[in-house]
Amino acid sequence: MNARDDNGAGRPAERLRAGDDPVTAPASAGAKKLGGVAGWVDDRLGPAKGVNYLMKKVFPDHWSFMLGEIAMYSMIICLLTGVFLTFWFVPSAGHTVYEGSYVPLQGVGMSEAYASSLRISFDIKGGLLIRQMHHWAALMFTVALSAHMLRVFFTGAFRKPRELNWVIGCILSMLALVEGFAGYSLPDDLLSGTGLRAAEGFMQSAPVIGSYLAYALFDGPFPGEAIIPRLYGIHVLLLPALLVGLFTAHIVMVAVQKHTQYPGPGRTNNNVVGFPVMPVYAAKAGGFFFIVFGFLALLSATVQINAIWVYGPYDPSPVTAGSQPDWYMGFADGALRLLPGWLEFSAFGYTLSLNVAIGALLLIPVMYGLMAAYPFIEAWVTGDKR
Repeated sequence: MNARDDNGAGRPAERLRAGDDPVTAPASAGAKKLGGVAGWVDDRLGPAKGVNYLMKKVFPDHWSFMLGEIAMYSMIICLLTGVFLTFWFVPSAGHTVYEGSYVPLQGVGMSEAYASSLRISFDIKGGLLIRQMHHWAALMFTVALSAHMLRVFFTGAFRKPRELNWVIGCILSMLALVEGFAGYSLPDDLLSGTGLRAAEGFMQSAPVIGSYLAYALFDGPFPGEAIIPRLYGIHVLLLPALLVGLFTAHIVMVAVQKHTQYPGPGRTNNNVVGFPVMPVYAAKAGGFFFIVFGFLALLSATVQINAIWVYGPYDPSPVTAGSQPDWYMGFADGALRLLPGWLEFSAFGYTLSLNVAIGALLLIPVMYGLMAAYPFIEAWVTGDKR
């Protein structure tokens, strides 16, 4: 049965309290103890009102709203698998000689980061499965987040009063790209090293400050030994904290402002027609999480991705034009290829590589900046302040 979240109208009747029913059986001792603990917590922190509100929160029942849920579940799976990987990954560019079970690379010199990635893949039980789940979940997160943003945009769900939530979504999407780049740069294989070498070149294309910026990030000439531990800190601490914080703010704002919904009987701008969190939506969401988890586990067990042992450790000599970033950075890579060569020129004794700087440094922040500003630009152009 559907419920309406419109300040109480149309809500399902609350369950009768124990004292309201003359035939209610006496509560068990365990239930009394649990109730006592809940009462003790509520007396001091007062969560009952907020929890009661959340339990009665109504969610619209339409398949397109699952896109955001897939992004959320993929992010959770990334966090869980990432914790597993941190137990064995060594974030160090220090030199070592590989003596693991993968015969073609035995006796080859490499970084400790690459050697530990190989150990996870071949010597830790379940390591390769978890590594591939982590990678596939990251790609699924980016796909679902992009699809969710398209749903929000083409249904106008970014308009007043939800502009700030749209801005948060744009920041989340941009940080997801940076987090993905930091993640696939950590194993320090040939593809990772090539990406980092390209990133250093992008930094150096910044007018005036480029060489100083690259030198500071890498703590010296490329590749140095600082970039792997620095990327590790960014990938497992800084960016996840920002993503989780922004995601939490996003969900809180959705709860406060209510979901948007498609037109239909009984639906207005001031209510939401759908199912309450308890028990219907919670059961559906829990089942959907395990569907996403199972799909990613099956995909990771049957479809190989990022086979770092094929590439070998980073060495600039075998790099070919076939090296390319993950698909979600393809638009930036394509922009570099499309920008004309005459944008690189010399002036005042300096070489200005604007074709690289525009495509590699400015494109992403400018693109996401325009996306974030769009609700305000549209309201200004149309004069619609409703």
